[in-house]
Amino acid sequence: MGFKKLLLTAQKGDQEAQTELFHMYHPLIISRSMVDGRFMEELYQEMVLIFFHCIHSYSLKYKE
Repeated sequence: MGFKKLLLTAQKGDQEAQTELFHMYHPLIISRSMVDGRFMEELYQEMVLIFFHCIHSYSLKYKE
């Protein structure tokens, strides 16, 4: 499934699509959860919440 279709499916509440997107971005979320070489659990949790919020709020429509 292409990214656009995956995102639209996830926005409709499909858990499998949301999980697939999360797995795609998980390495980035993990890497950004490191501060001075230490994994920050609270930062990770906050970023996961923001990630899922972004899935639902992102619009694929172009604004002119």
